[in-house]
Amino acid sequence: MTAHILKDKKQKPLHSFSLLEKRLGVLFLNKDILTQAFCHRSYLNEHQKFITHHNERLEFLGDAVIELVVTEYIFKNYPNTEEGVLTTWRAALVNSKMLSDRAEKLDFGKYVLLSKGEKKDALTKGKAYKEILANTFEAFVGALYLDSGYVACQRFLAKHLISELKTIIKKNLFRDAKSRFQEVAQEKERITPTYKVIREAGPDHNKRFLVGIYLNDALIAQGQGLSKQEAEDDAAQIALKSRGWH
Repeated sequence: MTAHILKDKKQKPLHSFSLLEKRLGVLFLNKDILTQAFCHRSYLNEHQKFITHHNERLEFLGDAVIELVVTEYIFKNYPNTEEGVLTTWRAALVNSKMLSDRAEKLDFGKYVLLSKGEKKDALTKGKAYKEILANTFEAFVGALYLDSGYVACQRFLAKHLISELKTIIKKNLFRDAKSRFQEVAQEKERITPTYKVIREAGPDHNKRFLVGIYLNDALIAQGQGLSKQEAEDDAAQIALKSRGWH
């Protein structure tokens, strides 16, 4: 079988996905949709005649597939656990940090097609790059669903995502940072923390928020994210570390 090579109509071949498919134990019949899963919008701004579209629609689909697969798994395997607890477990598995970490472990970063500007952030492994990796993980699952079906997604996610659940439960990682920081702040400082959006930036499809966490009027930490909730959680995590409360 010949390796599938990514090609830009105006450029030489870029790289092959065959090694990634082999390592993941999957084989795509539609190679173009696999290519699309790794194509960031920024790349098309510089390569307008590239053979495929960007991965945002696949990301949308993959997000839904991941949530369903994870929900079905924890529902069936933890029949005596209350709905509220299951919700926190699911959130710990499907949040962007977890998906970014899993994508990085699977070397997805080697295959993502980025603009020159985005590549600079990739070299430093900044927050924006980690968000791209999380989105790519979702897009890959979306592509896998279209190409190979739901069962293939179940197998992939069981091995490369749901396998983290036992560690999450054992180490209480499902308790979100905002709740932990609020508990300790009220205990130690007798103050309930508040959050404020400091800045919003970027287009609507990729808006980023900078949020500050405050004790009274004192700014304790700042966090970033693709949503206010994600930025608040990031700020709380940073605040926990800076205060030594984690």
